[in-house]
Amino acid sequence: MPKLKTKGSAKKRFKVTSSGKILRHRNNVGHNTGFKKSSHMRRLKKEVEVPKEISDKAKKSLGLK
Repeated sequence: MPKLKTKGSAKKRFKVTSSGKILRHRNNVGHNTGFKKSSHMRRLKKEVEVPKEISDKAKKSLGLK
């Protein structure tokens, strides 16, 4: 039986917590950050939990299901 392979793109984009939740980074942080307010940038730095509809696909591509 072949081993399950982890998708490299999912490995870079998602992080799994010890309780099994999947976290992702927010968008709009890549460039043009000079004119964004610092409070907005602070909010964008935090990771957010992936919704249930997407987390099943993300777990499969991470090799967890």
